Amino acid sequence: MSTEFGSELDGQVAIVTGASSGIGSATAESLASRGASVVLAARREGELEALEARIEDGDGEALVVATDVTDDDDIDNLVETTLDEYGRIDILVNNAGLMPLAHIAEADRETLQTTIDVNLSGLITLTHAVVPTMIEQERGHIVNLSSVVGRFLQPNSSHYNAAKAGVKMFGDSLRLDVAEEGIRVATIEPGAVDTELLEHIPDDDVQSNVKEYVGSMDALAPEDIARTITFVVTQPQRVDINEVLIRPLDQVQP
Repeated sequence: MSTEFGSELDGQVAIVTGASSGIGSATAESLASRGASVVLAARREGELEALEARIEDGDGEALVVATDVTDDDDIDNLVETTLDEYGRIDILVNNAGLMPLAHIAEADRETLQTTIDVNLSGLITLTHAVVPTMIEQERGHIVNLSSVVGRFLQPNSSHYNAAKAGVKMFGDSLRLDVAEEGIRVATIEPGAVDTELLEHIPDDDVQSNVKEYVGSMDALAPEDIARTITFVVTQPQRVDINEVLIRPLDQVQP
């Protein structure tokens, strides 16, 4: 029996990190439109509350939990608050990230460490905190946001490339551990997307070059990635889409 469009995720609970803007915000709205109760996690509480209001205005269900994914206490609070409110976690979208591109010789150590902490370590830690609940439920879906540069190299990006490549390898390995528990794992690898990530680039010349490159094409919108994620998590339980590489039509390199 098929599920009516718009209700595929009825009764399911989704945590979306980095939900205050861009891909995270668009994904939260998309999942809510399909019936999921969405837990909105990011550091900027004001933006999360505005998103919560938009979702609820559309008859969706949302809960704001201000979260820094580099803080273990915040991660534990996010999971505990979700379980206290809803009693389950069906979908985890690990979207929180930043992109402070710089030549390795010019990047300070704090930037290097933060890149790994936000894009990779926080993702792993939150997944670690959520998986026991999914195992107990005997089902769940983990969606990790990597990048085209986790697969293809670009200059001024060695630390970011490493973090995003780590996300892909983590997801591939994780699936081996949890597939028999009924847990599906997907890695989403966007190419050029027009989001505020470009503003994270600290080097003015690098930022200008990247903005010029992204502006030279019909870049993806956050909603394009949100639709992709929604497609992935609304498949039948037997379907496990492991990896999606999605780029603008006119993005040739990388």
